Amino acid sequence: MCGIVGLFLKDPALEPELGKLLADMLVVMTGRGPDSAGFAVYGAGDAGHLKLTVRGGDLDSVVSGLAGLAVATRRDTHLVLSFPVSSEELVRGWLALNRPDLVVTGSGSRIELYKEVGLPLDVANRFGLPAMIGTHGIGHTRMATESAVTTDGAHPFSTGRDQCLVHNGSLSNHRSLRRRLEHEGLSFVTDNDSEVAAGFISWRLREGDSLTEALEAGLEDLDGFYTFVIGTENGFAVMRDPISCKPAVMAETDQYVAFGSEYRALVNLPGIEKARVFEPEPARAYVWERN
Repeated sequence: MCGIVGLFLKDPALEPELGKLLADMLVVMTGRGPDSAGFAVYGAGDAGHLKLTVRGGDLDSVVSGLAGLAVATRRDTHLVLSFPVSSEELVRGWLALNRPDLVVTGSGSRIELYKEVGLPLDVANRFGLPAMIGTHGIGHTRMATESAVTTDGAHPFSTGRDQCLVHNGSLSNHRSLRRRLEHEGLSFVTDNDSEVAAGFISWRLREGDSLTEALEAGLEDLDGFYTFVIGTENGFAVMRDPISCKPAVMAETDQYVAFGSEYRALVNLPGIEKARVFEPEPARAYVWERN
């Protein structure tokens, strides 16, 4: 049992409130996942620059080692490196040579992705989520049922540029699907089935699918039960398996689209009393994208 949340803002006036709203939603889901938590926020960015979020120890040495190549912003155990796209090979090369112990949690022009072991309130506060600004974000609270409580096992998982996924459920064919995706050139950091699901979506998008088409392809290739919430640079999506045994509720207004594993995650959103509240249908892709 895990808790997942997501918020996609239609109204730019709410963007300064994204972090606070998402943090409140995340904390409400503590009962569904007290072991670890994580979130991804899509903030400011441009096509000419890349953000690389890395996690690990001794981050000061990374800041000094990449001085002149990247601007670094430290948040607790994570570091966001921002640099021109033309410098990506140099930055990644330095990290591979000097700090192969670091884990890249996310990369893209807009995404920043943070996750750690601990209660959702503590994780949100450690990384300063309530003060973050952005257009959309997703989050996850984990109750480990099939693997150890580790930061590597926390969600979201990111396997493509400006792409990430949170998952409530379990996939039965993730090992065979992983081998297939590795043959297609994808690599994975963990043995988690949710990371394989993220990789599958990234692969389909890379092959030219729209976000809707990628999710619909999962109905054929992903065995198990799941509710996914997915973020891309401009998009937000929700998908449930054909049986849909995992709880899910959504709310939509002129200002936002919101998702929660339970309705109580949505009750503090502005204007919720006038929202269209509904349960997403089984095997249907719900996608919202910004122009």
